[in-house]
Amino acid sequence: MTTFQHDVARAAQAVADRVRTVRRPYSGATLTDLQGMVDAVDLDRPLGDTDAALDEVARLYLDHAVWFHEPGYVAHLNCPVALPALSAEVLLAAVNSSVDTYDQSTTGTLIERRLVDWAAGRIGFGPDADGVFTSGGTQSNLHGLLLAREASGATDLSRMRVLATAETHFSVTQAAILLGLGRDAVVAVATDPAGRMDPAALTRTLDDLVGYGLVPMAVVATAGTTDLGCVDPIADIADACARRGVWLHVDAAYGCGLLVSTRRRHLLDGIERADSVTVDFHKSFFQPISSSAIIVRHSAAMRRMAHHADYLNPATAIVPNQVDKSLQTTRRFDALKLWMTLRTVGAEQLGAMFDRVVDLAEEAHQLLGADPEFEVAATPTLSTVLFRYRPAWLDEDACDELTPRLRARLFAGGEAIIAGTTRDGRHWLKFTLLNPMTTADHLRAVLDRVREAGWALLAEDDPRLATAVV
Repeated sequence: MTTFQHDVARAAQAVADRVRTVRRPYSGATLTDLQGMVDAVDLDRPLGDTDAALDEVARLYLDHAVWFHEPGYVAHLNCPVALPALSAEVLLAAVNSSVDTYDQSTTGTLIERRLVDWAAGRIGFGPDADGVFTSGGTQSNLHGLLLAREASGATDLSRMRVLATAETHFSVTQAAILLGLGRDAVVAVATDPAGRMDPAALTRTLDDLVGYGLVPMAVVATAGTTDLGCVDPIADIADACARRGVWLHVDAAYGCGLLVSTRRRHLLDGIERADSVTVDFHKSFFQPISSSAIIVRHSAAMRRMAHHADYLNPATAIVPNQVDKSLQTTRRFDALKLWMTLRTVGAEQLGAMFDRVVDLAEEAHQLLGADPEFEVAATPTLSTVLFRYRPAWLDEDACDELTPRLRARLFAGGEAIIAGTTRDGRHWLKFTLLNPMTTADHLRAVLDRVREAGWALLAEDDPRLATAVV
């Protein structure tokens, strides 16, 4: 066996050993313990042996990794990964292609471009669509708003405004800052009671901005908000943007799984009218990080930022160079992971997997609604559910004080990892469900852990509860 085969086999075995034996999403080790372990490694004294280094890394990393495939992990927008994509990771890492130029990647460039065309077709864009793979939704949103800025024709950055809602991903404000627009350039549009952008409020805000002498540069609609999983009414938003010639960017980083859903695709109606769309395959397409893309309806938009260097992508080149439209130069061949997955399991199976986690969120909502010790927020649209542990006698302020502590207690135990957020100044726990193998029974077990941790914390605060029956 060659060194390459041995090393890859050993690494695969180390992962397989952990996956076979792990029974909780996290070891429960403290930050102090882990910091001490990492700091104790002398990086200037190599072990001189790959097997020894792998054993060390397994002890430092694998033994204390957060395992997204475990049903007790219900926190962030992280997914267990499709196995065909892992095979692709071996190939693309070993060959080490960079897909910035054709002469570094050949069919790598062509495969990425074919997948961009495929994704554009799923969105509903025509043959003039274009796009490029990115590192994630944050970069894709930045890229979309950069294209909107360039398309606006305006030159006074201080007058440009981006319209979004309070539910919009934080990366939109981050992008506005990076683009020189400033933090205040993002204007909040009111939402309906479900947390979706209100088209009537959008129309009023657009008209008000113009009346103030400002330039509505872009509207950002969200297909899958981080907290509530809301999908904005894209078709109505597209109407408002079209009437005023405003760029529409749809952030479908989370909700892009709807593109392959056989039961919920209608939630994205109108997305085909967007100017640019963010898709994160490493969320609802079950791909390893990173695998994302920015897709545009008209290819000319991508060319506005092209810059040529004779040593890399000369203007005289007759081959397709992806660096002409990417914010990155050196770039991994991440598209291969999605290609392998589509060619192995297919889009329909991916859609069924995404539908399954949305179904699971509906089951979780029913479980929580039927349990008097829990308070549950809005009915889920996608696969997030907001709730909190709140026995009937616990007032809101006490519940707010308890909830962050409860989440920290669960993480420290390692048996369940749950996200947290605030709504209207109140603390909530959050299920984010992206594991199609998780069942309602798994969720019941997690809720039991929440109940136990919550009661234990309340008993610590009031010892009289320690003798009460849970």
